[in-house]
Order: sequence, then C-alpha cells, then structure tokens
Amino acid sequence: MPRGSLREYNARRDFARTAEPKGVVGRQKKASKLRYLIQKHAARALHYDFRLEWNGVLMSWAVPKGPSEDPDDKRLAVRTEDHPLDYGDFEGTIPKGEYGGGTVMLWDTGTWTPQEQEPDVEEQLRKGKLAFILHGERLHGKWALVKLRKRSPKDKGNNWLLIKELDDYMRRGGTPSVETETTSVRSGRSMDEIAAGKAVWHSNRKAADKGDPEIVAGSKTSASKARSGSKKKSVRPASVSPERKRAKAELPAFVEPQLATLVDGPPDGNEWLHEIKYDGYRGVAAIAGGKVAIYTRNGLDWSDRFARLVPALQDLPCESALLDGEIAVADAKGHTDFGALQDALSTGKGALTYYLFDLLELDGEDLQRRPLTARKQKLRALLQRVAAPLVYSDHVVGNGAEAFAQACAMKLEGLISKQADAPYRSGRTRSWLKSKCGFEQEFVIIGWRPSDKAGRPFSSLLLAVREGDTFRYAGRVGSGYSGEGLDSLSKQFKALARKTPPVPDVPRDIARHARFVEPKLVAEIAFRGWTREGLVRQGSFKGLRSDKPATEVVKEAPMPAKAAKSTGKTSKKAPVKKKASARKASVKKASSRTASARTIASPRVASHARDGAEEIAGVRVTHPDRVMYPDCGITKRDVIAHYLSIADLMLPHIADRPLSLVRAPRGVGGETFYQKHASDGWPDEFKAISIREKSGSDRYLYIEDERGLVAAAQMSVLELHIWCCHVDAVEKPDRLVFDFDPDEDLDFGHVRAAAKDMRAMLKEIGLQSFPMVTGGKGVHVVVPLKPGHDWDEHREFAEALARVMAEREPERFIANMSKAKRRGKIFVDYLRNQRGATAISPFSTRARKGAPVAVPVSWEKLARLDNAHPVAVGEAAKFIGRSDPWPGYFKLRQALPKLK
Repeated sequence: MPRGSLREYNARRDFARTAEPKGVVGRQKKASKLRYLIQKHAARALHYDFRLEWNGVLMSWAVPKGPSEDPDDKRLAVRTEDHPLDYGDFEGTIPKGEYGGGTVMLWDTGTWTPQEQEPDVEEQLRKGKLAFILHGERLHGKWALVKLRKRSPKDKGNNWLLIKELDDYMRRGGTPSVETETTSVRSGRSMDEIAAGKAVWHSNRKAADKGDPEIVAGSKTSASKARSGSKKKSVRPASVSPERKRAKAELPAFVEPQLATLVDGPPDGNEWLHEIKYDGYRGVAAIAGGKVAIYTRNGLDWSDRFARLVPALQDLPCESALLDGEIAVADAKGHTDFGALQDALSTGKGALTYYLFDLLELDGEDLQRRPLTARKQKLRALLQRVAAPLVYSDHVVGNGAEAFAQACAMKLEGLISKQADAPYRSGRTRSWLKSKCGFEQEFVIIGWRPSDKAGRPFSSLLLAVREGDTFRYAGRVGSGYSGEGLDSLSKQFKALARKTPPVPDVPRDIARHARFVEPKLVAEIAFRGWTREGLVRQGSFKGLRSDKPATEVVKEAPMPAKAAKSTGKTSKKAPVKKKASARKASVKKASSRTASARTIASPRVASHARDGAEEIAGVRVTHPDRVMYPDCGITKRDVIAHYLSIADLMLPHIADRPLSLVRAPRGVGGETFYQKHASDGWPDEFKAISIREKSGSDRYLYIEDERGLVAAAQMSVLELHIWCCHVDAVEKPDRLVFDFDPDEDLDFGHVRAAAKDMRAMLKEIGLQSFPMVTGGKGVHVVVPLKPGHDWDEHREFAEALARVMAEREPERFIANMSKAKRRGKIFVDYLRNQRGATAISPFSTRARKGAPVAVPVSWEKLARLDNAHPVAVGEAAKFIGRSDPWPGYFKLRQALPKLK
C-alpha cells in the first residue's frame, strides 16, 4: 500500500515563519483505528473541513455547507491537499491576513472504516466513489464521497459530493447537526469563545494557492491547550466576575427533542423509568443571562406564546440551561388536556404548567451523553426550591404494567417509558417508548360538511393521514368544538379552500355534500378506535396543532413493547457512544435483575374469540399457544412475534417471490411435509400465481406483506423457501445462491473458509456477494443480480463456478451431491439456481430442535461465528442490532457475466 504524500502541504508553508507541524507522514493504522474528524472553519467563508486518515495522512475535503444526515441533501465537498495527522488536534484562531485566516473548531471526531462491500480504498478513490462508515461523536453510519465529472478544461476535478446513505442514522427533513450542534466536541466552546483565545498559527500565504480556502496545521502547544479545555465549562478569562459571566452568557443552541415510539404496553424490568404522559405542547427551553427562548419540537420560537413561563425560567438558579418538557394545562385532579391548553393560549386565561423531564445542558456542560438517571438527578436538584409553573416530572422505576394500569385508572394519557442508562438521542427512538390509555393522535383536515343548524358553520370535519407519498381518507369527527373554535376554524377554511378533494378515496356520498381545503391544518383527535375500513370511530376534536407539519401525520400503529425493546433501533439522529460511566449507570435494584438467554416479543393481540383464537396483525390465529418447538417451549405466538420483530428486514427478500413451504402441524418432532402448490382453504394473506410446468401449469404461493408472515405461522409453516425470481418475472432469475454443505465430520471453520473463497472468486469477476448462516450446518453465499438472462444461463454459470472450485481443490470441494463421495469435503451446491428450485429465505425459522433461524451476516461477523445456527427464535432482532448486515444489497445492479 503506498504511503501518503505531504508534498503539496509542505510547498504551501514556510516553516521558518510558522509554528505548524512539518509534513511528516505517519504510520498506517489498522482499518478499525483510522481517524475521522471535522473542523468548522470561519475563514473568508464558513465551511467544514472533512478529514479521513489514510496512508499516514489526513485526506481532506472542504464542505461549504457542512454534512447533512438527510440522504436527499447532497453536499458539495472540494478535495484539498492532504494534511499531517497532528493537524487533526488543532482548535484555535489563524491570524487575519494569513492563509486560511479565521477561527477553527474541532466539530466532530472519531474513527472510520471502509464499507465491507468495497474494502479497497485506493480502488474506490480511483473509481471516484468512497463508501465508508463513520463512528463519530456526532456523525454515525454509512456515508459516501462521490466524485463529480469535470465540467470544463479549467475544472481541476476536485469536486465531490458528500452523501448520507440509507441506514438507521439518516434523518429525512430534519435540521442537520451542523445547525444544531454549535460547540466543540473537544473543549465545549462556541466559535466566538474560541475566537477570543490567543492566535498561535501563521502560514506562508504568499506561497499558498489563493484558490479554495484551507486551514493550516497547528502547533502541539495549541493542540494540548485544546485538549485540556474543559468540556464542562465554557472557556472564559478567569478575571470575568460571575455577574459579568451571567450577563454575557449565550443561549444554548436548540436541540431537536427526543421522541418516543408508540407501543402496546410499557416494557418490564428495572432498567426502565416510567413518567406520566402529558397532553400538551413539547417545549425545549434555552436560558442564559436573563434571556429565555422556548422552542417547539420543530425548532419554532414560541417564547411570545408561552410568555407566562418566562419569569419563572429567568429565576432558575443557574447561569445557563437547556431544558426539555411538556407545556400543558391541568385540572384540579392533575389531568392535562390539549383543548384546555388551546383555550388558554387563545384567551390568555388559564394557568400554564411546564412539566420538565430532562436537562440537556447546565452552565455550559453538555449532559446529552450522560445517562438519563444522571440528567434527572441534576434536573431535580435545579428545581428543588422552584414552584409552579415549573414542575419536575417524577418517575417510578420498573413495575411498568402496574404503573400503566394505575395511570389508566386515574384517566391519565398514559406513560412514557425511558431507558435509565441511555443518553439523550434526538429524533424518534426506542429508548423512549409511549403507552396510551386510549386512542388519540393527530389527523390532517381535508374538508368539512356544512351544518343545517343556525350559527354553526359546519357539522363535521373530514380527516386524513399520510400513507407513502399521498394522504388517505380517515373518517369524520363531529364533536368537541366550542363556539369560538368553530368561528376560528371557519375563517382558516376560507383561506385554504379548494374545489376538489385532496385525497382520492373520499366516499361519494360524503364528498357530494362536503367542502374541501388544502391538507395543511393538523388536528388533535380523541377517538374510541379504528373501524375495519381504517376510519376513526367516535372521534372528538381537541384542537389544532401548529407545532407539527401535515406531512408527518401518519396512522400511529403501536408495536409490541418487547419487540421495540429488543431491537434497540433508532431513527433520525444516531445514539452517541456511551462513556464508561454511562455504561455503569444503573437504577435501583438493577443489580438484582435477571435476563433470559432468549427475548421473545409478544405480538399485539387485537381481539380474542371464544374458541381461543386471536387476531394478530389483522390475521386470525387459532391455537396461538400450541408449542411448535417442544425442546425450548416456543409457541406459535412466539414464532409470529419473531416474524413481526424482523418483518421490515425480511420482507424485501421474500415478498413477491414464489414459495415452497415446510409445514409441521404438530410442531418439531411431529409429522412434517413439503408444500409448494396452492390448495383450497389457504388464508387470503397468501396469494397464488399460475406458473408453467413441464406438463401444463400449477398454482404457486407467494406473500406480499407482514400479514403473510403471520398467516404462514398460523398454517404451522416452520420454513419458508424462496425462488431466485419474482412473480412478475418468473423466467428472469435475479439471485444466485451457493450453498456450502459440509460432510458431518468437518467443523464450521472449513465452511467459513469455503464461503470466503467463493467470495474472492466472485470478486475476481466483478460480483459482490453476501453470506448467510442457514440455521443448520452450512452457509449460503448470495449474489444479487439484475434480471436480463434466462434460467439456463443462470444454472450454467452457477455450475461452472462450483466445478471450478472442485477442480482447483478436489481435496476440499465436490460439485456432486452424492453423500458417499462427500467424505471429508464440502459440497458446493449450485442446484438451487435452476428453475423451480428454492433456498431458505433470510430470517426464516427452521424446523429443527433449538428453533434456529437463517440469518444474513456481514463477512466480518461470519469470521467470528462458531457455527451456522447462532440465532434462535426471539433473538434475531437483537443479533442484527442497528447495522445492516448486507449494506448496499438492494442497490446493486449486477449483470450475470457471460461464460467464455
């Protein structure tokens, strides 16, 4: 591997005049320890310098707008000269008039690794696309740098795009972190505070290219000062008095609030804290030096609307703080009501209460990475001698079911359950879960029906929710309006009037007498449930929500609490890495908690029938408690819970592919049989397709959604095998599978090595591949392909590769399925690639003792496995975690190479 060059870096600088480090190439590190950092640089124009360690130097790109976590927001990144590794420690000010003069902040730091499907960094750079994974304090997950083509002879070819790729760390439509995170990860200082420090660097500006601005490398002295800067306090001159500090303190920057995932009930265990769920507006309050700003969940400044809370916040005993809570109006019994809050805001009457449940920053100390218990302890202390309208939102530890039952008995909204040792994460997460005692959510108003009563402008509102890229009609609501509310709504309807329905599915008899409006107003609706057609039942209007955009309003579907707990996934901003202190944080009695080896999520049950049947995810399930795996007590309900917990991962692999099924009506140990043709009596969730066979044709089964997975479990299906094609293109295969089936006497290490060899062979011919452990003895190596060839070409190609392996190393491999000839060898099974043949689907259960599951894994994780059945029913979501085991799989458009 060639070492990096700092020739250009050295040519730009006169080290007789500058204290910058000379350009010395460092030692190349292992891929897992490569440094990543971003320096925010206020030079002639503010930009962010994005740096990746490679070949002993820092590859550098200047990003004018900074990175964005939105995959649709592609940011220009201009390649600049490589820098020394020491340069990554600099934070300070370059004097005005020098090359790159301005303030420099260390905005993010961490490590990076190449994405597994293309680990050759040099080759990626040559091709013009570098795909990598960031492990920073602020940025995480999969990213890519893509080089732009030259537009003219004068174009130097240095322009790239920095793009966030699809994963759990992306945030569509949100505010980028570069706008919300405005302090240094090293010293906790703002740009102004850094600028107030001593300038320590100079550069040879005359010798430097006067094109793109670039900051210069720093001295070890300044770097050590930056490292020693406290993260807890802003760096200010020691001579400034406490009074002047308070007067000069800046408001903490807005932080996008953490949101809870709706579940069907609170989680169990003492690692969870449970708080009352309030019915009001989310409020993030920033205070400093007598100034106060109160923001909505979307960052709107509503300080004027909540002016009654400002004096109490100004009097808090601190220099500065960033608080999170809910602003609501409560009755004498402590019940909060959104309608009452709306009335209070519109009339100016009524007592507002700010229920505070989190503290994100205190006196310059960023608390977001601290465990929740530590943050709440500081919040309680801050509010100890503070009275209404500021109220500390207390909690109970554990006993979630009991707390939820009590909350509902008191007619409260429900509970918010939070992981006690988790850091604060912006966006929708699963370390915060919400359980509702009743049905209540936001809807978009799409129209209204006139009233025949005098003085009443309308009789009911027409509602909708967002589904995909459009809205769906969701019913009507005709109660809950006050006289003033009717008049106010009527005025807004006139301004938004339109002639046609904004959604296509409004029933004709309702549309005939309705008036329509643009889908922009969001209403809070309480209701008794959903009809079978997906409409609200017995709804009541509670008020308009101006803090939420209509585009975010979808039908809320609670997921099983245990499934949410076991997956641990987050959306939007990624979790920060926990420090040792956070990992050790615990709640009361945590030391006595026990955890089973297997966590099985109980699926949400909609209804029970007299015969014991249950409706789960809209599918009627009979005998849900029937034991399917007697050796470990796993029931049909547990199998369904497994599929629901990983449905979003499994369905892209299995949906719309012809299936063959292994059924076990009495569970493992009883009679099992193979079924590939549709027959009478199958649930409607299974679809049928007629496929031509040698003599005539027959009907094959396939599924489209998670209801099909539930129906499969209902029919005692313990294995789902898929064709290498989709139902809309049966004659065009799009998936190669090589199954490495070992002799009984061979250990798993031989199988791992065989899969790795196949990967290398495929890579030689330009094909990327992905491994899956089958839940039995073997490993599948899977190659996604774009359709365009026929079954004969497909099978012949697979057979050719299998025979090449057998001919190259006949002592290791065999391409003949004969078990007698397999002694001490591995059968490279290519036969799964012929028309009508199938292979076990990713995430399918297996009809074997121990309830194993076929699981996709990364090549890195495969190298660490001891067997091909590391995962059982109930463990898949936790085993997969947050990382996509097959990154880029569905983006690949690989053509089948032609055989020579």
